[in-house]
Amino acid sequence: MLYDYSGYGQSTGKAHESLSLKVLWCKGCGFELYGMPRARHVNTHRNSTVVANFRPSECNTYADIDAVYKCLKEQYGVKDEQLILYGQSVGSGPTIDLASRVSNLRGVVLHSPILSGLRVLYPVKRTYWFDIYKNIDKIGVVKCPVLVIHGTGDEVVDWSHGKQLWELCQEKYEPLWLSGGGHCNLELYPEFIKHLKKFVLTIGKSKAATNGSKKTAVDSDSQSTTTDSGTSDAFELSTELPEASRNSLDSRLEKSKKTNKPEKSRMSTDHVDRFRRRKGLVW
Repeated sequence: MLYDYSGYGQSTGKAHESLSLKVLWCKGCGFELYGMPRARHVNTHRNSTVVANFRPSECNTYADIDAVYKCLKEQYGVKDEQLILYGQSVGSGPTIDLASRVSNLRGVVLHSPILSGLRVLYPVKRTYWFDIYKNIDKIGVVKCPVLVIHGTGDEVVDWSHGKQLWELCQEKYEPLWLSGGGHCNLELYPEFIKHLKKFVLTIGKSKAATNGSKKTAVDSDSQSTTTDSGTSDAFELSTELPEASRNSLDSRLEKSKKTNKPEKSRMSTDHVDRFRRRKGLVW
């Protein structure tokens, strides 16, 4: 789905309902939707029209993307695991904000993103309360795969913004740093569409592979449980009938015989003296 921010007019488009993945594209504030080369490669909302009559502001852009997200889920039945968020330039602000609040998205694409509004103007080392689009503080909460695309020759948003955001991601996807690319011409590079398609195909396959691995893990766990139970039974049987060597067993029997045989009592000294007197052995 393509949409404009509050105060920038309207967005229209058609979608391919047969495709399993949907892309919600949050554009930069100076870009027009009509005639954009990327529009041919992105799924748009079927017969969607978003008319914006509000004053543009950070708060309203968050409300805009929330409204589009709600529309996709409630009216068109799009699930979170089918949705890819695409944020370009300032559009990376609402994109990362939504991604930080929705944990089961399929993926996020950040095209020439910003660390924050203030950091575009000044290389500040901390986040101030009056700063806007604090992506640097939110990107670490995003749990889905993140692709970052940035031109090394960007004179509007320095390449370091995209690089630092990628480094802060939880689940990093191979980034695309376009040598000499500017802020508004990355679509003209052949590597751009090629890498973008690769990302979509990869995360599409990874979901299916994850479901398959879960099923395999369940099967292997059941097999291992059966094997372990059989092994434990055999072990119990073996412990009930311990095998002893013949020598040790014979030695035990001999010792038991010796210990069981009663020992003759010795004659006391009184009996010895009487015996000697009888025999005349005592003088």
